[in-house]
Formats: sequence, structure tokens, C-alpha cells
Amino acid sequence: MKGDSVDIGRAMARFVGTHLSETLAGVEKDAQGLTGEECRAFLDRTSADRGALAAAAELKRLAGQVDVTIHALGILLCLPCILETEETVEYLSLGAGNTGRQFDMETNLRIAEFKFIRWRGGSESIRQNSTFKDFYLMEARPTSKRKNLYLIDTTYARKFFEGGRALQSVMSRNSKLQQMFSERFGDRYRTVGEYYRSYGHKVEIVDISAWVPELISD
Repeated sequence: MKGDSVDIGRAMARFVGTHLSETLAGVEKDAQGLTGEECRAFLDRTSADRGALAAAAELKRLAGQVDVTIHALGILLCLPCILETEETVEYLSLGAGNTGRQFDMETNLRIAEFKFIRWRGGSESIRQNSTFKDFYLMEARPTSKRKNLYLIDTTYARKFFEGGRALQSVMSRNSKLQQMFSERFGDRYRTVGEYYRSYGHKVEIVDISAWVPELISD
């Protein structure tokens, strides 16, 4: 497996060079005036071969598994920092898609959701929508267990939960969630902040940055 990864990397590197955008700019410049008779030599000179294309296709296939792998490994590596004495895991949900389990983790003491993407403070509506859904489903779950939402850096997430974004906007692409919320609250809450001020205490938002430093980048 390691050898295959090295071969893929080498095949890509031959074409990409040290900086892809600079490489492509150079190829574009050199291609000016190119004729059909010169194509073979040009492709050889620029290392634009089928090996590089196959390597790129393989990397794209593997990239589709990266987020799921990070999610699974992140949860597993956080466990020693989370589990308390006499706390036992009832289930983990590590994979993608509908696993039939409501949360990422449930133990005899808590339910939990994990997010391993770092918030940047810009326009992050999709991330906000997803995080709100996880928060709400835990908050609404009738249980005496603790409820934890684990995030990498909680600064921007807290600003979102305490802020004035309209709930209608947050749930606009999730009709099922919108219906659940409406049936429970009607039009009592207009913004995320209004709802959070009433129910935020029910779910503890925990910064896990120190537990997964490999995922922190400036």
C-alpha cells in the first residue's frame, strides 16, 4: 500500500512540479503555436502522460474517503480523553450516511456529536446548518444522559449560536427538521440566538482542539 502511494505521488509530481498553477501557466505558454505533429514530443516534455492522469484519478477516488476517515479516526482518538471511569460505549457511528444510529456516540452516560472541520469565521452557512441540526437533535432527545457537541475551536460556533441568523434560513434546506422544530415551538423563536438562550444549557459545546492537534492548521 505504501509503495502504491509513493508511485501515485511520483506520477503526479512529474506533471505537477512544485507548484501546480505555475506549472500550468508554463504549459499554457509553451502550447502556443503547437501543431499536431509536435504533440507527442510536447506531452513527453511536460510529463503529461496517462500515468499522471491515472494517478490523479486514483487520488480523486481516495479523496472521497478522506472526510469519513478523519471523522472515524477523530472520534476514536478522542475516546481516551472523553470516557470517564465506569463509562462504557453503547455504540459508535463512524461511517458515512444513514447508519441507523441517531448520534455519533452514545455511552451509558452521554450522547455526543463530533465535527472535525475548523470554523474560519467567514460565510459558513452550510457548516452552521449542519451543526445546528446536530445540536437541535441532541437537545430535543428526551434523556437524562449528558449531551455533548464536540468541535474544533468553539469561538465561531458560539458566535453563530448566540447570533441573529434567522432560523428559517438555517433550516430552509431541511424540511424534516423544520417541521419538527415548528411542531414543537411554532413561531416562538425567530433567530438561532433566541432559541439558544432558552435551550443552550442543555447541550455542552466542547473544544476538542487539544485532543486532535493534527487537524489544527493556521
